[in-house]
Amino acid sequence: MKKISFEQLNEMKLHYQNKPMQKALSRVIVKNELQGLFEKLEVKPSIQFKFSHEIKTMPVTYQKQSGRCWLFAGLNVLREIVAKDLGMKEFELSQNYVAFYDKLEKINYFIEVMDDFLTCDQDDRTLQHILKTGIQDGGQWDMFVSLIEKYGVVPKEAMVETQSSSNTRFMNQLINIKLRQYAANARHLVLDQKEDEIPALKHQTLDELYTFLVTNFGMPPQVFDLEYMKDDTYQIIKGLSPQNFYKDYLKDILKDYVSIIHAPTKDKPFMKTYTVQYLGNVIGGKPIKYLNLEMDDMKELVLKQLQNNELVWFGADVSRFGDREAGIWDDNQFDYDEMLEMSLYMTKEDELDYAMSSMNHAMVITGVNLDDQKPNRFKIENSWGDKNGNKGYYLMTDSWFDRYVYQAVIHKNYLTKEQLEAWDQKPITLKPWDPMGSLAD
Repeated sequence: MKKISFEQLNEMKLHYQNKPMQKALSRVIVKNELQGLFEKLEVKPSIQFKFSHEIKTMPVTYQKQSGRCWLFAGLNVLREIVAKDLGMKEFELSQNYVAFYDKLEKINYFIEVMDDFLTCDQDDRTLQHILKTGIQDGGQWDMFVSLIEKYGVVPKEAMVETQSSSNTRFMNQLINIKLRQYAANARHLVLDQKEDEIPALKHQTLDELYTFLVTNFGMPPQVFDLEYMKDDTYQIIKGLSPQNFYKDYLKDILKDYVSIIHAPTKDKPFMKTYTVQYLGNVIGGKPIKYLNLEMDDMKELVLKQLQNNELVWFGADVSRFGDREAGIWDDNQFDYDEMLEMSLYMTKEDELDYAMSSMNHAMVITGVNLDDQKPNRFKIENSWGDKNGNKGYYLMTDSWFDRYVYQAVIHKNYLTKEQLEAWDQKPITLKPWDPMGSLAD
């Protein structure tokens, strides 16, 4: 290993003194935020909130200080179907209801998974990954499907938001303390040859955390009345259960969708399916499964679904090249390389392989602008409230889509015969820490 010498320091100092742009930039940075200095005003005229094909959707929702974007995005897709069927102008499904059961199922998943690690070394990499990750707000499409198929949905009025459901950090911290305590106690019981006491410890831990969840979220309803306005006329449907509401008004549609990804890394050949070890929430629910496709194939499926007036749930890395106030994701709107005089470019493959990027947010595509039959921008329904962007709607450019979109959910009807055959393959299992195991939050 080579240390930095004083000769090398002097050489770098001389190099810096021969870079007048950096001297000017350093003066500007004294009273200005660094990121805002890289914005390219010349690209603004080409980034307009106008779309050749747009699906009319309701006002945006707001996940507040929680990582429930994947639930919000999924419920935003479902609410449009219910609202159209019943003639509603505005409608929300309860995110709190689904989040309650997601937390409960993740708690149970963690407890049961610990059975695989009761006797392994303390520094086992998989055990340490599970302990450090704990449970989070975030999730994946198949985890959403598992929750809805088991527990159904309810209107927002049937289980409203609480302070804890909208601001989850401290609540999650306490849950993870309890789960790590369980892991430690269960492993101690094995060392003390008291394995027969583990079932009682499981029961106690799950029961205590169920109580904690009800205290924070409220008690989920088993029956509710749906009250709404249709053409300015009051309507009510009495005595609905969450499961029947999903089956009767949404026709159990989630079973017909598949999750496709674009992961251009050497360990994930295209036209193969993948799952991720120890990633899930509902035990016995829908397993995590992806079909990896070339970007052109992924985009073609997205366009087919949009042009048939069907929304697209998708996952992306929103930490890159974003202007949150304007509501724009565009990899050409900032000029880092020229102003900093150093290259920051990495291929999508390298960004995945070297922990630079992964999916971290889920939203809904509601529109696209086509220029000579090719997309140049997409309209996005976000769940960050209506203060930024275009009343909470955002825009992503086509080039940003190529670089930072990793996942989309597509109805089976749009897949080709070859893609359907590939989907039916047995999935290859990825390690728990694989970037395709990241959770949208």
